Amino acid sequence: MGRNAIVGQSGGPTSVINSSLAGVLQACQMRGAEHIYGMLHGVEGLLKGRVVDLGATLGSTLEIELLKRSPSSYLGSCRYKLPSAMEHPEVYESLFAILNQMDIGYFFYIGGNDSMDTICKLSDYAKQIGSDIRFVGVPKTIDNDLMGTDHTPGYGSAAKYIGVVMKELIRDATVYGNKYVTIVEIMGRNAGWLTAAAALAQGEDCEGVDLICLPEISFDPNKFLTKIETMQKERASIVVAVSEGVKLADGRYVCELADDVHSVDAFGHKSLTGTARYLSNLVARSMDTKTRSIELSTLQRCAAHMTSRTDITEAYQVGGAAAKAAFEGQTGVMVGIKRISNDPYQSTTELLDIHKVANFEKKVPLDWINDYRTGMKPEFLAYARPLIQAELTPVFIDGLPRHIYLK
Repeated sequence: MGRNAIVGQSGGPTSVINSSLAGVLQACQMRGAEHIYGMLHGVEGLLKGRVVDLGATLGSTLEIELLKRSPSSYLGSCRYKLPSAMEHPEVYESLFAILNQMDIGYFFYIGGNDSMDTICKLSDYAKQIGSDIRFVGVPKTIDNDLMGTDHTPGYGSAAKYIGVVMKELIRDATVYGNKYVTIVEIMGRNAGWLTAAAALAQGEDCEGVDLICLPEISFDPNKFLTKIETMQKERASIVVAVSEGVKLADGRYVCELADDVHSVDAFGHKSLTGTARYLSNLVARSMDTKTRSIELSTLQRCAAHMTSRTDITEAYQVGGAAAKAAFEGQTGVMVGIKRISNDPYQSTTELLDIHKVANFEKKVPLDWINDYRTGMKPEFLAYARPLIQAELTPVFIDGLPRHIYLK
């Protein structure tokens, strides 16, 4: 076995992804890894030989605590699609040559679905060539769409941010007493977990959002207008939460109706933006009301000041569990979170076969959406509320949160 470990971060960052990095680092150090290296910009950076010794850059307890509280990916990220070994064996030969040269025995990748695809391909290739390097996936995604795990680190904090922002927007939207339709665009390509979190705004001090539109439900612009018109007869201000990935019955994304330019990444994912803007303009043209559109965009994934303590704790735990699994001989697995109870909330970690995770997508259960397809049932709220509990206050210096990053 190689004596060293290496870890990378991939895909879209979250406000707690660095807590998982801290968990991997400290668990590997406790288990005797000689060096723990970090890939700069994921596998793509590793193929270019871009690595850093984490023991040297994160050498103090204070730095580790700042790391847990810092948003984005400390090591940088990538959206590199690892080709199949059959079609491009030279990529794998180069990558494993680098790992062997660095005396790597343990490989960790923190990411979402596409990152788990990378772990799947690498662990399968290692088995094929007889390599004893162990490959373990560490879950991360605000989209909460990884299969097998009850939820993913990153989702709880993003859901908390969305719940808070929606409460504040609802208060602001009612200030003038005039007819107003506010449409808020929330991330979510094919799964509506984030947009569903807008339902958390409702409570004793807030009436909540009026309409929630998820990609799990086919979107009809005419029915949308009818709902808005009916609702506005009862109250002047309407607040709508809409997933960026809502689709028409024919499979087209609603944002494509705006004729905006949408780029495509290495995984074939079309960039989605403009859904709220299109719908806001549609309402303004069709009804006698003022409208505005708001895109939360990257704010929902980098708001470390709104981090859930539950989320940041579990992010650290899955990182440590990944290191434990690798040092105990596991490979080709991802760490999952298993919920034990809601009240009181308790969870533990478990190992999932990477082949049952990679390239699958977990969507919001249809029976958690109300019969009118306008909001969420109590079952969703019971699922989501434990994940947003408690806070981890940032370290404030001169009135602003202090972050740590690689210069």
